[in-house]
Amino acid sequence: MKSLSVAAAFVASVQAGLRFGCSSLTIQRLDPVVQPGSDPSSHLHHIVGGNQFNATMTGDVGARGSCTTCQMAEDFSNYWTAVMYFKHPTNGSYHRVPVVNNAALASGTTGGITVYYTPYDLSRDNLKQQPITVFKPGFRMTVGSPTTNATQAAKHIGLSYNCLTTLINRGPEMRDFPTKPCPAGIFVTHHFPACWDGKNLDSPDHQSHMYNTITLDGFTNAPPCPSSHPVRVPQVTYETVWDTTKFSSLWKSGDPNPFVWSFEGTSGYGTHADYMFGWKGDALQRAMNKSECFYDGCGSITKQDMSVANKCTVKDMVGENIDGWVSHLPGMSS
Repeated sequence: MKSLSVAAAFVASVQAGLRFGCSSLTIQRLDPVVQPGSDPSSHLHHIVGGNQFNATMTGDVGARGSCTTCQMAEDFSNYWTAVMYFKHPTNGSYHRVPVVNNAALASGTTGGITVYYTPYDLSRDNLKQQPITVFKPGFRMTVGSPTTNATQAAKHIGLSYNCLTTLINRGPEMRDFPTKPCPAGIFVTHHFPACWDGKNLDSPDHQSHMYNTITLDGFTNAPPCPSSHPVRVPQVTYETVWDTTKFSSLWKSGDPNPFVWSFEGTSGYGTHADYMFGWKGDALQRAMNKSECFYDGCGSITKQDMSVANKCTVKDMVGENIDGWVSHLPGMSS
């Protein structure tokens, strides 16, 4: 993905799509897409969005939602990623890395994730643009996989890391964890495919019903969708800022990267994310139809103050210690 300064230049010249913040909803070992019904799931996730989140989610969760941690008040979708941990280089214990606000989010956003829905990936396709069809109730998808290695990572376009100098100075993109302490934390991007087969709300691997026509990382022009996946949907992207700064003094010069995802892993190639659609009615379609507006949907979507969004919660359905120094990652026996 382009640096913030480059992306801003595209915004000024083109204007299309949505960008908004969602405060953290919960951090639990649940995954209703990959491990539906499992309480707990195999590893810990950081979740934002609507209060219908639970171990088993089916049907129209947007219609059932009563609150959301997202600025867009009609968005009861759920967005989640694995959780980042610091592994102590001396004793091997783990400490959860907190999430902090991304730059330019609404005042009062608490941690959470920045969410994008872009019909043109910030700049319109050079070829004829396909109309945008939004997701249907019950739709879900994932991007990336915890089992990905360096060779396979080339297939997962749009998954990247930035070593932040400041919240607005991201520096170059990387496919793996940074190799030295980052002055303002680690910035992680998850960019989902934007071509749908038009039939299946999910698939056995949670990815085959989608197709990515982008061959370069990040917000770049996407060629037309193929006949196998002919329906162009909004391109969904997450941005998460992990506050690794409090662990910088423990990362000695020359030592290998000490950060791991909550599924352990020996590298950052296994970064992945899940999406569960949950917008109310035609709210998202209205925003996508406003092709000359960026960030706010041209007033087509109701916004809420983040002080209201931050009151939205779900109960702790797993009940385990995820804070402080722990001898092993949640769900991992050693």
